[in-house]
Amino acid sequence: MAKENTEYCNILNAAALTYPDGAPVAKLQRKRKHPEAKRVAGPDFMDLMFKATADGTVKHYFYGSKLETLEALKRNLIKKYPNLNICGMYSPPFRPLSPEEDDEAISRINDSDADIIWIGLGAPKQEQWMNAHKGKFNGVMMGVGAGFDFHAGTIQRAPVWVQKIGLEWLYRLTRDPKRLFMRYLVTNTKFFWYLLTEHSKRATI
Repeated sequence: MAKENTEYCNILNAAALTYPDGAPVAKLQRKRKHPEAKRVAGPDFMDLMFKATADGTVKHYFYGSKLETLEALKRNLIKKYPNLNICGMYSPPFRPLSPEEDDEAISRINDSDADIIWIGLGAPKQEQWMNAHKGKFNGVMMGVGAGFDFHAGTIQRAPVWVQKIGLEWLYRLTRDPKRLFMRYLVTNTKFFWYLLTEHSKRATI
């Protein structure tokens, strides 16, 4: 997507940190002079951050997903990390917010004094949203895609061994083929096509 959309590419490059969420990306990095590169999946990153801040000293805010997902997320997190400081949650409507609504959301998040603002809008929407709101929050924004659903229990993650061999995408496809078939068919095909064409160009130089 970044290769085909310059604006989106610039958004990713402007982020403070961009992690390889997919195993193929991490594998490619290891082949290109980054031998220690590992996949950093959104749900795993979230869990590490929750463990590191389980004493309640860091405030977490969750922006995105459905209301019922947020409610399940809160229940699960409090059960697993009783002292985790959840200072707010907001499920935005599935449409662009008006300027007034957006200003209200910004004020609500800043009033919560959030340190970490988790954004679960899915790519590329969450990256575009974070870029548009850069400098408007006192906390740090972190986009984690479907991480809310995994921690809420509304979507089941693949077994660890499936994750380790880089086929979690295939597991998710079998669980939700109607929604993910075209997405994975198109994006995965393009990804490997670009790799092949780039490799071919390098070989001829």
